[in-house]
Amino acid sequence: MHNSTHIRGMIRVFAATALLAASLAGASAQGMLKEKYGDWQHRCDKPSANGVEQCILIQNVLDQSDLNLAVVVLRVEDTAATAEARKKDPNAPSVRRPVLRVIAPLGILLPRGLGLKIDDREIGSTGFVRCLESGCVAEVDMDNALIENFRKGKVALFAVFLTPEEGRGLPVTLAGFEQGFAQLK
Repeated sequence: MHNSTHIRGMIRVFAATALLAASLAGASAQGMLKEKYGDWQHRCDKPSANGVEQCILIQNVLDQSDLNLAVVVLRVEDTAATAEARKKDPNAPSVRRPVLRVIAPLGILLPRGLGLKIDDREIGSTGFVRCLESGCVAEVDMDNALIENFRKGKVALFAVFLTPEEGRGLPVTLAGFEQGFAQLK
C-alpha cells in the first residue's frame, strides 16, 4: 500500500513537471524568463497543484531540417531523501535532485532511445519514458559526473533516430550552463 501511494505520488510529480517543461519548451513558452546564460534560459512558473515556483534551465535546438529538441534541467523533490531527512528533523527542507529531460518531436524512432556525446566523449544513451502531445520525453538523474561533464564541456550532441539507419545529432552549446545551473534551487 505504501509503495503504490509513493509510486502514484511520483507519477503525479513527473506528470506535472513534464507538462511544465513541455509547456515551457514550446514556441509560445509560458513562464517568466528570469535570465539568459549563453544559449540557456532560466525560466520559472508556478504549477497550479502546489503553488510552489518551479524553475528550469532550458535550451531549444532546431536543425536545418526543422528537427527540434528541448533540453531541460530542473530540480525535483527526492521524496525518499526528504522523508529520511524529516525523520531526523521534521522541519527539514525538501531534498531536491537535478534531472535532465529532453523533449524530442513525435515521429522519432523510440526503441533506439536518446544518445549523448559531450565534446568527443560518448556519455551514453537512455530510453524515452513517455510521449505527450508536444513530444517524447527522455529523462535521467544528473549525477555529479554528468553535471561536471556539462560544466566543463563545450558542446553536447543529443542523438535521435528517424529510421533505423538515419540518426541525427543536435548540438547543444554548454556555454552558460554552469552559471544557469547554479541558479536552480
